[in-house]
Amino acid sequence: MIAAADCVLVLLAAGRSQRMGDVGSKLDEPFLGRPLGLHVAIALEDMPFRERMAIVGRAQCDYAAHGFTLIRNDDPAMGMSRSLALGVERARALEARGIVVALADMPRVTATHIYQLLDAADDADAIVASSDGRAPKPPAVFGAGRFDALLALEGDAGARAMVRAGKHVVTTPAELIDVDTPEELARLRELVHAPEVYTRVGRRVAAEG
Repeated sequence: MIAAADCVLVLLAAGRSQRMGDVGSKLDEPFLGRPLGLHVAIALEDMPFRERMAIVGRAQCDYAAHGFTLIRNDDPAMGMSRSLALGVERARALEARGIVVALADMPRVTATHIYQLLDAADDADAIVASSDGRAPKPPAVFGAGRFDALLALEGDAGARAMVRAGKHVVTTPAELIDVDTPEELARLRELVHAPEVYTRVGRRVAAEG
């Protein structure tokens, strides 16, 4: 295993929200009474990482209030690989044994699952990703031996090929829900009976978000 204290948490929160329409940043959309993009940060804020960092763009989420170092992605058009590189460079400077990569648009991820990923990471070359039983996806752990490969990535595909080739830890599909469109946000609100799906007089609103 790789201990959380030897890892850096890299929270990717600099996406351009292109599929959400004209909302600014989807991470600022309300979900269960707080911004969508804060849920995973709060879920993981008590884990004893060497450092928690949020790679941020235009979202207004207050990650600093939850113990995160903020690193701004100055060129989000370069895709997820740019955000990953910023996190890896910081982790390398801190001599971390690995990184945990999480996405800010996955609001139901738990600390329990992250500990399971770390338990399955057995050496410096480890790649351990999450799975819903059908396909691998973030969050994922990368040992320090993979830092060079992560730095060499280009575009918005990020580390998908690396994740597919790694070890996978299965959790419930509901935990790995991510939000890319207004329809996905509306379905998630419905799933958890979020207050945002109701009007002031208690009637459901259609596909809010």
